[in-house]
Amino acid sequence: MNEESKNQIICYSCNKALEHDPGEKVFRNEECPHCQTYIRCCRMCKFYDPSSYNECKEPVAERILEKEKPTFCEFFKLAGSGDHEDDKNSLLDAANSLFKD
Repeated sequence: MNEESKNQIICYSCNKALEHDPGEKVFRNEECPHCQTYIRCCRMCKFYDPSSYNECKEPVAERILEKEKPTFCEFFKLAGSGDHEDDKNSLLDAANSLFKD
């Protein structure tokens, strides 16, 4: 994955690129211009993780049941397409450092 594609914002619903930058402020009622789904929702957040408790990696965030609806969450950060891969790599590096001689 090249650096440019890592910084793209991809809509979770239609998988098309959006004209936003990772971490950019997004208003609550902004929609994807391609499929009209909400952009400021859990599914588009850097902290969204279906395998985490409440499907969120932010431990103090309030539980949100409807992950596709607009959110007022104060921890919301628009995720780039490479964010989850970076998290995986940093966790792997941390685990490997534990077992070095």
